[in-house]
Amino acid sequence: MVKIVAVKTTVNQEQAVASLIEGAIKEKPLAEHGLKAILVPDELRGYVLIEAEYPEMVEQIVQSIPHARGLVKGEMRLEEIEHFLTPKPSVTGIEEGNIIEIISGPFKGERARVKKVDEAHEEITIELFEAMVPIPITIRGDSVRVLSREKHEGEEE
Repeated sequence: MVKIVAVKTTVNQEQAVASLIEGAIKEKPLAEHGLKAILVPDELRGYVLIEAEYPEMVEQIVQSIPHARGLVKGEMRLEEIEHFLTPKPSVTGIEEGNIIEIISGPFKGERARVKKVDEAHEEITIELFEAMVPIPITIRGDSVRVLSREKHEGEEE
């Protein structure tokens, strides 16, 4: 039976630990270590989740990995980590009227107000504050950072 175990890591070293674990298991045949998957959720800082047939093998592998602090006692059920497996739309949390900063693309560094959110295409339509004429621009939701969540009705643009 496959079990899910959590490996405690140094914060911000989760990806490095996962890569080192992957490198360590490539040297051995699959039947020998029984590892099925490695998951590094963004929301779970300081932990790497591993699906394995033999948790004791994971413990053995982790002992030689830098920044890995050891296994968390006990096992997890799939239901406990299911929410990490379904991707969230990049526009989650962005609403009309929010003030955002563009973090990539030709308008990087510009501030704007959100005019429309298209969750199906994961895009938002914005109007730049610094533009002479308010022209709606549609950009991807993952290329912005929300600065302010409240609407400023009386603010001049």
